[in-house]
Amino acid sequence: MKIHILQHVPFEGPGHILKWASEHGIELSYTLFFETGYQLPEIDQIDAVIIMGGPMSVYDESQYQWLLPEKAFIRGCILAGKKILGICLGAQLASICLGAGVYSANHKEIGWHQVQAVAQHSAGNWLSKLFEESPAVFHWHGESFDIPQGARDLLVSAANNHQAYLYQDKVLALQFHLEATRETIADLLLHCSADLIPSAYVQSAEEIKAHLSCVPLINKLMEKILSRFFLNQSSD
Repeated sequence: MKIHILQHVPFEGPGHILKWASEHGIELSYTLFFETGYQLPEIDQIDAVIIMGGPMSVYDESQYQWLLPEKAFIRGCILAGKKILGICLGAQLASICLGAGVYSANHKEIGWHQVQAVAQHSAGNWLSKLFEESPAVFHWHGESFDIPQGARDLLVSAANNHQAYLYQDKVLALQFHLEATRETIADLLLHCSADLIPSAYVQSAEEIKAHLSCVPLINKLMEKILSRFFLNQSSD
């Protein structure tokens, strides 16, 4: 299986996804938009796409001109029926490409915060079952997305609704970072420390570091989601 990764900044890479891909014989390729001469593949040469996060907005096209061809590529992948996983900014880009809105979140959400299943949409849904115990997962975002028409709204947090959705079993959007490792969290703390303005749902660097014991749990969730979504393997 060939999965193509769209990466926007050097410090928000695939993290734990690399370990999962290696263990399952997945071939990964990359478009690194932060490098001069980045290239997007032919859609028929890949099986699926993972869209990573980044500190920019989906609307920052004047500053990040690669957003235009990236959106066109994502739309093409949707039309071609490719499976797409969007993470944080990636989830917001998927939403825009599915005709939904992206906007400032009710609360900036940074650090370890619980998410839980949307009750009316959880029955029989494999992803909702993974979050039955309302785990604390790693967030770093100031924007949110609307749920695209035809998608299932799956997860919420105390700070913000719309934490995850699944569209026609083909597009999975996660507002949070299950791929995060100790190393990628350290990179975010280094490069995005200006975001840590104290508020109700923004933890300090010290609070974030104090809960790094949660990393194995979120990585295990990431593995189950990747195996179920891309490989149709049981998530039990």
